[in-house]
Amino acid sequence: MDSQMLVALGLSLVGGLSTSLGALFVVLSETPNMKMLGLLQGFAAGLMLSISFLDLAHNAINSIGFLKGNLWFFGGVIFFACIAKFIPEPTLGPSTDVKRRKKNGDEGGKDMAKKHRRQVLYSGIVTAIGISLHNFPEGMAVFLGSIKGMRVGVNLALAIALHNIPEGVAVALPIYFATESKWQAFKLATLSGLAEPLGVIIVAYLFPSSLSPEILEGLLGAVGGIMAFLTLHEMLPLAFDYAGQKQAVKAVFVGMACMSASLYFLELSLPESMG
Repeated sequence: MDSQMLVALGLSLVGGLSTSLGALFVVLSETPNMKMLGLLQGFAAGLMLSISFLDLAHNAINSIGFLKGNLWFFGGVIFFACIAKFIPEPTLGPSTDVKRRKKNGDEGGKDMAKKHRRQVLYSGIVTAIGISLHNFPEGMAVFLGSIKGMRVGVNLALAIALHNIPEGVAVALPIYFATESKWQAFKLATLSGLAEPLGVIIVAYLFPSSLSPEILEGLLGAVGGIMAFLTLHEMLPLAFDYAGQKQAVKAVFVGMACMSASLYFLELSLPESMG
């Protein structure tokens, strides 16, 4: 369990710290390339959907039966739906609109600017908290995937890492506008990503050192449900907004094709004990 926890921690750190990469988009450029972020989000959505349906849910149904596999899968959907109900969705829209108004100078005045900054700062903090709460079950997913095998853990971590880059932008952009501090924007985005390895640590001590194969497959089926809901509820709408529906859908299928190839070649390349 110790070695599995170290592997899961390393993989979750890759995913969690990718929010820092998103923050770099903000602090190193005047305006982030929103279309590129949308395509990246669509690509990550394809990775996640491929993992959810073609790997996690598929294996759970084959291992523990159609009924139990589906119950676990939709249990994961309901679990994450309850989390999403109480967490504001990350958005990049308001802060960029406010920034544009500030540049144009219409509806101006210092008092109005201060009010906008307070509102945007509050929005950024709420978004950071929300993304932290979202990252927590993602860390749990990486840990459970790593228990199943390196192949599952690596692919989950890759998909989550790509997904977290736009989330880092969603945190850093309003914080940077409100505080005019690149360091504060980068720091808060990075901290929100560190909730992911925290999820690994907590879930590692919640579960016994050895899980029955049936429970493990069921939990992985639930992880598939969580990932599917996260993809359809949050990632695809953002991809459509930023890149347009046609381009985003193309990116989704490219992501699915890449993940299918990755699942195949990684399984071939890993030693049997790690596969």
